[in-house]
Amino acid sequence: MNIFDDDDAFVGTPKSNYFAIAKTANQNIVEMEVERVFQRLAIAEKMLEERGLEEEHEKLLKSMIIDPELEDRTNSVFINLVGSIVTQCE
Repeated sequence: MNIFDDDDAFVGTPKSNYFAIAKTANQNIVEMEVERVFQRLAIAEKMLEERGLEEEHEKLLKSMIIDPELEDRTNSVFINLVGSIVTQCE
């Protein structure tokens, strides 16, 4: 099955689109791109720790659980991840 055959490929949410693409795309590419996201997360966490901001970060995370800005940022991560995967599978 080609990941580009479905006319409804990008109708859902960024999260649902990612999971749909991740199931059918080249798994080596999916794994590589997910690893890059985790590397970015690890770098961001390290930077926060080095600046003594990890406690503030945890408090912010807890307070932003239903914040639209956090949802927008999370959707951006899914959109970028889908874009990276799809581009490499073409």
